Amino acid sequence: MSDSFLIENRGIGSNYPPFIIAELSGNHNQSLDRALKLVAEAAKAGAHAIKLQTYTADTITLNSAKSDFMINDKASLWYGRKLYDLYDEAHTPWEWHKAIFEKCKSLGLIVFSTPFDETAVDFLESLGAPCYKIASFELVDLELIKKVAQTKKPIIMSTGMANVSEINEAISVARKFGATDIVILKCTSSYPASPINTNILTIPNMRDTFGVQVGLSDHTMGIGVSVASVALGATVIEKHFTLSRSEGGVDSAFSLEPDELQSLVIETKRAWESLGKVAYGPTESEKNSLQFRRSLYVSSNIKKGELFSKENIRIVRPGFGLEPKFIHLVLGKKAPSDLEVGTAVTWDVILG
Repeated sequence: MSDSFLIENRGIGSNYPPFIIAELSGNHNQSLDRALKLVAEAAKAGAHAIKLQTYTADTITLNSAKSDFMINDKASLWYGRKLYDLYDEAHTPWEWHKAIFEKCKSLGLIVFSTPFDETAVDFLESLGAPCYKIASFELVDLELIKKVAQTKKPIIMSTGMANVSEINEAISVARKFGATDIVILKCTSSYPASPINTNILTIPNMRDTFGVQVGLSDHTMGIGVSVASVALGATVIEKHFTLSRSEGGVDSAFSLEPDELQSLVIETKRAWESLGKVAYGPTESEKNSLQFRRSLYVSSNIKKGELFSKENIRIVRPGFGLEPKFIHLVLGKKAPSDLEVGTAVTWDVILG
């Protein structure tokens, strides 16, 4: 596994702060102006990339009201809806893509998308997409992965629902057809997802098992799970993003608002910075604090020849005297000279 690679000029890997992706999905609520405002707010919050989804209702499903094409899960945010209608509402019109790409570039954001069929890949290639995302539900579409891999661009693949064999097969096809820079995202494909079902301890195992960069596609509420994932080696974090959950939208219920996205950027970077290396003993920044450890000090005036006792020496701060562990070697010895309160008890003091 390469330790890092570039998407445009942004490093992806353990040597870089986590790559934060703001997923627009359908939170534009069918308004290009809102989509462009989402881009501006994501840039202001410090996100590194914007991700779109490139499909139409006709490229992703069939216009059918048969039971197979209805959302029948009563726990779903979209219960009772026809797949075709949901995707028609959520899709980002292809004619908007160019304006969104240009807006992102003007603000220094990397912009890319999830294609859902081969025509979407061709379209995104015409826009110069720097990388591609494969959604969890498309991880088993090996023909789509083959098409994306042939672009030779980095691929980020979500792994919600996938077993080890399916993930391995997707990675193998991607590599076979030209992909060298691959990230897989631990993902729980429920909306919203519960932290209890997120199992981010899988992240280091995924990295070791598949030999690729690993991140998190996080559908939980808040940023806690994402921040925790960084401690386990996540190098990419993807979160859905909205201007305001109260304004509604197909994904708004589990999306971050601008201030939360800013917190995600800040806190995941802090988590990454804190990883450091395995180390014991004082760090460079701690060395000045050593003086505030406890040590042995004269606590009552002592006359020459008087015995050191618990009544005239104590273990206190600061730390310029002998370490506390030496107190039993000092007790009972004669003071070689008069000693005032506040004198650090050192070997020189004891031996005169």
